[in-house]
Amino acid sequence: MATKKRIEVKIEEAIVFVLASSNHGMKIDQIAKEINEKGLFTRWDKQPVDGRMIYAVVMSHPETFVKSDGLIRLMI
Repeated sequence: MATKKRIEVKIEEAIVFVLASSNHGMKIDQIAKEINEKGLFTRWDKQPVDGRMIYAVVMSHPETFVKSDGLIRLMI
């Protein structure tokens, strides 16, 4: 039986995937929860992704994400 190979994505890609799949804005903690539940990204120390990490990524990519009314949305 073949083993399913897991594809690792960057944290930015995981956030985009979660937001695009939801079709609406999400709170930072909701995004982190979805990423962890779906196993989309693994930190180097194997700890779950948290809201602080999501916030840092969102704020460092203003060309991709917008934060308004407490929700994160895709700019595209």
